[in-house]
Amino acid sequence: MSSDTADEIFQATYRALCKHGNSKLTMQRIADESSLSTAAFHYHFETKDELLNAFLEHLLSRFEERLAGEAEDPRDRLATFLEAVFGPAEDGDEEFPIALFEIKARAPYETAYRKRLIEMDERMREVVTSAVRDGVEAGYFDEVDPRTVARFVVTAINGAHSRQVALDEDPAKTREIIEDYLKQRLGWTPEVVA
Repeated sequence: MSSDTADEIFQATYRALCKHGNSKLTMQRIADESSLSTAAFHYHFETKDELLNAFLEHLLSRFEERLAGEAEDPRDRLATFLEAVFGPAEDGDEEFPIALFEIKARAPYETAYRKRLIEMDERMREVVTSAVRDGVEAGYFDEVDPRTVARFVVTAINGAHSRQVALDEDPAKTREIIEDYLKQRLGWTPEVVA
């Protein structure tokens, strides 16, 4: 599949998820959000689940790109990570957290979804663990177990997503809690270091 076709398919999937949610998503509704026919979608993906699995892989790749070019300074890496997770949403993203939440709810029953979500979780923990470990070694942060800090941060991020969807809570509140936790545990300040 060409990169242009893949982009169109994933953008259509994104728009359809935002518009209809996962539970009402069909291949036809995804195709309706693109210039491609339903047959073209089925040519590349036999089922909606196969397409959604590829879409989750695409999201993971996009997240990786947002973290690419990680700064040398571990303080900057933590700031960049939090901005990638909690930064402003793009236009049209308002409904996406709900659709992603529906996908997460299916993960116990869909091995492929679970696998992609585990990969995302592991990648987030790796970024935080690495930044904290490097910050401790460089003397920027207090002595802590980097994996424990990473587990807390990623668990809080997942909780923020649930609270955003289920309770209509602004994720910025969780960002504040995470930043306070990092200040207390590490002696970190959220300002990006020049």
